[in-house]
Amino acid sequence: MINTSIGLQDLRRKLYRKAKAEEGWRFWGIYVHVYEWETIQEAYRLAKSNKGAPGIDGVTFEDIEREGLEAFLTGIMLELRDGSYLPMRNRVYEIPKADGSSRKLGIPTVIDRTLQRTVSKVLESIHEQDFCQSSVGGRPKRSAHNALATLYDALHKRRVNWVYEADLKSFFSSLNHEWAERFLSHRVADPRIATLIKRWLKAGVMEQGEFTNTELGTPQGGSISVLISYLYLHYALDLWIEKKVRPKREGVLYFFRYIDDFVLCFEHAESANRFVKILHKRPERFGLLLEPSKTRLFRFGRFAERDFARYNEKLEMLYFLGLWLYCSTTKTGRFKVGFLTERTRLNRFLSKMKFNMREWRHLPLREQVKLINQRLSGHFNYYGIISNYPALKRAYYQTLKYWRTVLSSRSQRGRMNWEKYRKVLSSYPLRTPRIR
Repeated sequence: MINTSIGLQDLRRKLYRKAKAEEGWRFWGIYVHVYEWETIQEAYRLAKSNKGAPGIDGVTFEDIEREGLEAFLTGIMLELRDGSYLPMRNRVYEIPKADGSSRKLGIPTVIDRTLQRTVSKVLESIHEQDFCQSSVGGRPKRSAHNALATLYDALHKRRVNWVYEADLKSFFSSLNHEWAERFLSHRVADPRIATLIKRWLKAGVMEQGEFTNTELGTPQGGSISVLISYLYLHYALDLWIEKKVRPKREGVLYFFRYIDDFVLCFEHAESANRFVKILHKRPERFGLLLEPSKTRLFRFGRFAERDFARYNEKLEMLYFLGLWLYCSTTKTGRFKVGFLTERTRLNRFLSKMKFNMREWRHLPLREQVKLINQRLSGHFNYYGIISNYPALKRAYYQTLKYWRTVLSSRSQRGRMNWEKYRKVLSSYPLRTPRIR
């Protein structure tokens, strides 16, 4: 195969520079770069690095490489070139949520995952400089910790007295395809890219053995779904707040969004109440609804404790990205914002850890501790935030105690006493909690 392509990284760099230099430029002729050999190769490597379960065809990355990777990538390239490529339906997997409901995750096939990765990286280069700085989630080099850090900074240092937290109801299943295509056309004028996006949006899903067409929404899970959802809310919500709401404010206003969860901080109650009265109209225009149980306006900030005492109200906490944020003070009496792991998330982590340890109990100790520490590291890395050490310590000690129970069940001679268990821990220590 003769390598004549410019490569995904070089293409992204050129698109980024052009989009940044000319704000209103609409890109055309970019489809031809999507099926270039080097671009397809790089996209496959990116898709494989995320691993993931196979789609409805059951084909894995290992199966493809066993049969011949070059032939597989060549087939993708030819299908895109002649326009015969049609995506397969997404396999639906349900993930339980803290409130008892479930979140449906769409799992594309390997070929769809590879192509979605290619197109999403290309479009990401075009739209990244258009997105507002206050919104993170699904963007390169931005994580939930970035959103929490900027929110903490506003609450801790700025003149914030009121907080409005909101969540969009079933956002991924309510996304309107026509609006998504219109938002995409603001920057992309290539009809073949638009056709490709439309095919993915309408590919449908397979759930419990039954095929369902997708006329509304997009399955959460594919890389293109993340980009489309971010693009959708950029035009439907972010720009409206930045261009229409913020200039008319009285006092400070800070806006933070992570995918479909968002928080606004106000200085004055009048500004906050005016915003609450008009907010619901904006999402409804684009087929979206606010989740009433997760949407509220309340006092929060450095003067909240004083105001609650004055008005005889209960001090409330702010929930964002799996953590409770609460008003507190340092040892010297200065205001600070504290963090606490949400209880159902902690209990769910412990329940899953106990289930996994029972599954691993007959493995060698070296393998068991490796697997346990992987789970603990992931939990500590996310929830290891200032003032949240007690919740980390609880996760650690519950895991420590239950591992002893699991090791005791491996033998009929009785429970492992603590003296013997300490010797095991000295050779195979568990990961201890740490504040990042």
